[in-house]
Amino acid sequence: MKPLRLAALSALSAIAALIAHNALAQDYLSLAGLWHVSAQGIDTNIELPGSLMERRLGETPSVRTQWVATLYDSSFFFNPRTAEFRQDGNLSLPFFLTPPAYFVGKATYVRTVDIPKDWKGRHVSLFLERAHITTSVRINGKTAGSFNSLNTPHVFDVSRLLAPGKKNTIEIIVDNDPSTVGVGADSHSISDQTQGCWNGLTGRLQLIATKKPAVLSIDVFPDADNHKASVRLKLSDKAKGVTLKAELFNSNHSQTISRHYDLAADSATLLLDLGPDAHLWSDKDPALYRLTATVDGSGATANTSFGLRSFKTKGKMFFLNDKLTMLRGTVENCCFPLTGYPPTDVQSWKNLMKTIKSFGLNHVRFHSYCPPEAAFIAADEVGVLIQAEGPSWPNHGVSLGRGEMVDQYLLDETQRMADAYGNHPSYVMLAAGNEPRGRWVEWCTNFVDSWEKKDSRRLYTGASVGGGWQWQPRSQFHVKAGARGLTWDKKRPSSTDDFANAIASFHDKATGKDFIIDRPFVTHEMGQWCAFPDLDETDQYTGVYKAKNMDIFRKFLEQGGMANLSHHFLISSGKLQSLCYKYEIERLLRTPDYAGFQLLALNDYSGQGTATVGLLNVFFREKGYCNAQDFREFCADAVPLAKFAKFTFSSDEKATADIDIANFTGHDISGTLTAAFTDHDGNTLATHSFHANNIPQGSSHSGWTLNLPLEKASSKPLKITLRISGPDGMNNHWDFWAYPAKQPQPNHDDIYITNSLDKQALKTLQDGGKVLICAAGKISYGKDVVQTFTPVFWNTSWFKMRPPHTTGSYIRCHHPIFNNFPTDDFTNINWWELVNRTQTMLLDDFPKDFQPIVQPIDTWFVSRKLATLFEAKVLNGKLIMTTFDLDSNPDDRPAARQMKTAILNYMDSPLFFPEQQVSPDRIADLFNKVAPPVDLFTNDSPDELKPKFN
Repeated sequence: MKPLRLAALSALSAIAALIAHNALAQDYLSLAGLWHVSAQGIDTNIELPGSLMERRLGETPSVRTQWVATLYDSSFFFNPRTAEFRQDGNLSLPFFLTPPAYFVGKATYVRTVDIPKDWKGRHVSLFLERAHITTSVRINGKTAGSFNSLNTPHVFDVSRLLAPGKKNTIEIIVDNDPSTVGVGADSHSISDQTQGCWNGLTGRLQLIATKKPAVLSIDVFPDADNHKASVRLKLSDKAKGVTLKAELFNSNHSQTISRHYDLAADSATLLLDLGPDAHLWSDKDPALYRLTATVDGSGATANTSFGLRSFKTKGKMFFLNDKLTMLRGTVENCCFPLTGYPPTDVQSWKNLMKTIKSFGLNHVRFHSYCPPEAAFIAADEVGVLIQAEGPSWPNHGVSLGRGEMVDQYLLDETQRMADAYGNHPSYVMLAAGNEPRGRWVEWCTNFVDSWEKKDSRRLYTGASVGGGWQWQPRSQFHVKAGARGLTWDKKRPSSTDDFANAIASFHDKATGKDFIIDRPFVTHEMGQWCAFPDLDETDQYTGVYKAKNMDIFRKFLEQGGMANLSHHFLISSGKLQSLCYKYEIERLLRTPDYAGFQLLALNDYSGQGTATVGLLNVFFREKGYCNAQDFREFCADAVPLAKFAKFTFSSDEKATADIDIANFTGHDISGTLTAAFTDHDGNTLATHSFHANNIPQGSSHSGWTLNLPLEKASSKPLKITLRISGPDGMNNHWDFWAYPAKQPQPNHDDIYITNSLDKQALKTLQDGGKVLICAAGKISYGKDVVQTFTPVFWNTSWFKMRPPHTTGSYIRCHHPIFNNFPTDDFTNINWWELVNRTQTMLLDDFPKDFQPIVQPIDTWFVSRKLATLFEAKVLNGKLIMTTFDLDSNPDDRPAARQMKTAILNYMDSPLFFPEQQVSPDRIADLFNKVAPPVDLFTNDSPDELKPKFN
């Protein structure tokens, strides 16, 4: 490894200038085109840039393939249900996408090129923008060196090895064996869980010839407070002078500054004063400068772009150009199914950044990898703040601070990242990597100490970590879990609580110490609420990877007689997912001094068991239940917040909500806010107006309170929506429900109500009567399925069937049973009283076409047909059966009280006419039969569940 490291470090000074697209006095020779590649089992010609995987070269994946990933769910290899997907030549993987071919090892790429005669005497570099992982180069049979970087270009000085005016042979050996870096099998820089461990060369492949003296590197250190920038140049030879020219672009304004400087050495720090007309870069106004350095004599030119900005912390908050800024971010996980590697063109990244920003986000964390420069350029121009990371998740098989290869590699790699991308104003934060183990706190302390002294252009944290990890005191900001989520699996939903206590202090179980949190706290990997997979998205996988995992999930759904329900499951679970994201983000916005969050993620994650946690699919496309406008209601610079103590009321109550404003616009807010209450038929119940006068920045308490009398719900239940709109684009809404306080007491003597299929129930059904079985807490067949109001976290495969197991319920909302219970087709908040911690009934012995009225959506790794409410013809009678608790604490559970009334009224109506016949034995099984447990085939679990290892 030592020669690799020395070669890499010797090329660092050249990277920045080469990435900056040096022009004028340079010539470029593109090496894109046909190359010969040879490796074990491979001997052919391929087009570069590209990868062997793209060209379908390598072994055909099988159950014997040794993946670069941790496979915690071994059930796929043993489960009889998946036998058909384990066949050679037709492998379908459930835990990540399936590639067409697989190769790990050394591959040799060879090409002959003509070198121009006039390149003689010039400085020539071989530039490989994105190589995976280690490269060794020979020119005309002579060694040029080796390079090892996952995150930055591989650059070689080949000046003395080329023969200008002749044909030259270039030989590049690419080794994608992850042992060459030792960063951890699940690091997003190498893992099959994400981009895959591909072998190849992507992005720009070039020979670059430069006249001497040439600019080797150009680094810009902005001083936004004083409208100046320090420019550090390194030249290949001594020069008498240099001219710096800065031109404003990506702005509605124009400015050009040109200064000449005398030089006395081959390196210099030059002060560039941009004057009072300078424009600052921010996420709201991403004004950029293009800086050109021209060397006297040779005319050699290098250019780069930079933004005049400062990114600092004051207390527990971030300030961008001295304006309070909250990070609203997503994690970018390096999932690019079409190619298997991140794009290197700017437009692709601009499309992604614009999508992210359209959802009200202003920040991206790159999880255990750093993207190509195109991502930084796009973020610069669109206005997005970036946290890049060293390419390591040093947890699964490796650790920090124990003398392993990864310790030095991360130091070298983050230095290469600074040299390559450090001028980009969007690059505001750096972490060494994700969720380490070992003596990582000590190692990260040294990491932050070193970088804080070395480069002031960004802020540093040791690592992005979960809630079970130790506290890392020596960080300029903290990216940590422990202050995220909803508590609705334990208590009634409300919108009054916040995370104030969680971000005030941290008790470190490993050391027994308590730490006061006095620096910005950024929520690590927030959300992770799942929706049912979109089984129809497989047509979008038109490139390298195929979503064969969806074939498995579709098969399971078909086996359960639910093939026609996949879209309903997607939409109903997706609406619940959106609701959870809304209320979790609003909980954060209510918290004073909360610096920001990083979702995991805005888009789906295609690995680690298939984690459908995104409101968008893996391609950043909408799924059909939440769009950017919907999301911006609760995720934007200015967000109205309504604090409801509860969401279900009786008609003899008043609905009360305190109104707050989360203001991160960069200015105080003044103007008129309008509040309107409407019912589910669109009728306006009440309106109110408020005048906002200089609402300060931050999470502000306005002092406004809204009250709505609910007597209109005394005769029929109402779903009511409160919508608040106002200046700075504010627009948000909340649903709540009002139910009659006094229920009519009709005569239901012809309905036999019981909690089991007892003798009287059987007799009533035999005689053609009506039976209501309220089986709350009585079910045996299906009781192993754990249902909470909130959905699956991440997925049940990666976390070994950790509950909950359901992603909400599909509700047949147009069924006449709901004539007296207004409902959506998903479990909106009014269903909490009915579904949270409620048993499910397993219907796999029912007729295949049997469909319940309220159907919990099981984890897609099992897809059991479930029910909490159904109707059926049994013997000669008619039955409704439910596991809802309809009777306990009726005064405190108006929705449950109303549901019972709705069921009884329906059963008394001529509309009660079940179509599907079910035998009494199947009903009895629900009380007596026990389902076999889901066989996990292993007791192991991810390291995230084992914080003791940290």
